Amino acid sequence: MNLKIFWSDFIDLIFPRCCEACDRSLVGNEELVCTSCRISLPRIEKHSVHIDLLKYKFITIPEVLSVQSFLLFTKKGKVQKLLHALKYRGNKEVGILLGSMFGQEMVAERILPKAELIISVPLHKKKLSKRGYNQSDLLAEGLSNATDIPWSGTVLARTRFTDTQTGKSKKERQENVSGVFVVNGEFKKKSVIVIDDVLTTGATLEACVEALKIAGCEEFHILTIAVAQH
Repeated sequence: MNLKIFWSDFIDLIFPRCCEACDRSLVGNEELVCTSCRISLPRIEKHSVHIDLLKYKFITIPEVLSVQSFLLFTKKGKVQKLLHALKYRGNKEVGILLGSMFGQEMVAERILPKAELIISVPLHKKKLSKRGYNQSDLLAEGLSNATDIPWSGTVLARTRFTDTQTGKSKKERQENVSGVFVVNGEFKKKSVIVIDDVLTTGATLEACVEALKIAGCEEFHILTIAVAQH
């Protein structure tokens, strides 16, 4: 037996690595998420009712040319567990993995939007300091790795700290983030992808788009790792 494989198996026996989605032990070359979960994660299917719902999220903003989500978010489901590991348990690699998986599948299905830059939704510096990283940056990095579209986590800035969007109506969410984003410096890109973790009402992403429009951007593609089931 190859000594490297033997040593790896021994380490796994003493300190088992577990799937971030189902808690089962990882085996062999599996990393972060087991093969079974990678295959069975609830994708948004092409003819799903969720596709139609996504189209109407940003219907009042004609500059938003496409909206795509990768997975379906359900309470206590595997997707929630993965995003919880990313946002609250410090597992940055989960974000890069999810962004990369999303990008790889869009490339394979030939549905990757044409854009000059991927832009992540920023955190306020107070929350960034507390968490230590922005989960959307990691998603953008993974997406960029899989698609070769460059990404930036510094184009947009959040100018004030806002209450959590959880539990708010769409109108309350819109009011909560109205005018909260600004573009840093001079910005000359025409077509961009804006990426975030979960799409609910779309209020935060709308506010990002409005800030970018003011800066002169003309075309937008919205990508999220998950869409919330209502």
